[in-house]
Amino acid sequence: MFAQRLAFPTFRTLPALLVMAVMLPLLAGCGYNTIPTAEENAKAAWSEVLNQYQRRADLIPNLVETVKGYASHEKDTLDAVVEARAKATQVTVTPETLKDPEALKRFQDAQAGLTSALSRLLAVSEAYPDLKANQNFLALQAQLEGTENRIAVARRDYIQAVRDYNLTLRTFPSVLWATFWFRGNAPFANFTVEEDKLQTPKVDFGTKQGG
Repeated sequence: MFAQRLAFPTFRTLPALLVMAVMLPLLAGCGYNTIPTAEENAKAAWSEVLNQYQRRADLIPNLVETVKGYASHEKDTLDAVVEARAKATQVTVTPETLKDPEALKRFQDAQAGLTSALSRLLAVSEAYPDLKANQNFLALQAQLEGTENRIAVARRDYIQAVRDYNLTLRTFPSVLWATFWFRGNAPFANFTVEEDKLQTPKVDFGTKQGG
């Protein structure tokens, strides 16, 4: 009798176990993991955007000091770059705040201000042949050019990742998971300007005729 009592509740759990065994593969097959996967992809893409913008910010102090050595009287331009860098590094958007379009807009505006200031600084360098021929300056230009390209790629990847994630919250069948299981998930903000429409700093290595 005692053995029967032990076996009875175990037997009763079999239908539940069978249901779970059947439903779990169905849940996975129907895209239950689509939303969290897309969300993590978007967060990872944003982290790469931050990495590349930080890479650019790290180049600027050396770039400013190098230009200052040859064109110290271009104080307004140099100060503008330093100020723009300070503003850009103060405005941050963490993966947890990507749902706030205004926060991303402030970040984008700050980075655009730094891009504009860098463009003016590089334009000033055209008037100083000795600066343009300086090996340190050329190396910094090359690094800046590479970083701008990485920023463009990171922005493009983030834009696509956010589109994919936001789409999972609105389309069938993942919208069902969003409704019943992922109610706390909200669309992520995206850049308001495509990367191919941005004004990126012009980098001239002195290879143009007459340069």
